[in-house]
Amino acid sequence: MNSAYLLSGTNLGDRLENIKTAAQLISEHCGTITTHSSVYETAAWGKTDQPSFLNQALKLSTTLNAKQLIRRLLKIEQQMGRIRHEKYGPRKIDIDILFFNDEIYNLPFLKIPHPELQNRRFVLVPLSEIVPAFIHPILKKTVIELLKDCPDELMVKKYS
Repeated sequence: MNSAYLLSGTNLGDRLENIKTAAQLISEHCGTITTHSSVYETAAWGKTDQPSFLNQALKLSTTLNAKQLIRRLLKIEQQMGRIRHEKYGPRKIDIDILFFNDEIYNLPFLKIPHPELQNRRFVLVPLSEIVPAFIHPILKKTVIELLKDCPDELMVKKYS
């Protein structure tokens, strides 16, 4: 059994419903969600002239390998209406693999650990809620250490 740590995010439509739908589809098509973070409202990163996001970190127990998992996650995004117009642009849903076990992938379509997670509070805050002691396989720091050292100062708050 493999452990994958995911981040789902959305800033279009009914954001909370999008987060819930993504988790439901991940459970149906990818494995068992064993833990999830609170939902966080986060300022847009990279392209700031757009609505704020809702994000949630998920721990997934799966029999899929990383390549199979990313294919299914991309299908879920497509099924939910994800259209890729511009980098960092608004989106109905985005599902990223942050970690897959302690494995490292550097393929054109799959980079694990996610190459920017250490620079993004909107990733590290929810991730630190569910797995604070997980050690980044390249940087050799825990998630909580990465959050402490994160240069990003954008707003991240629990969504009510």
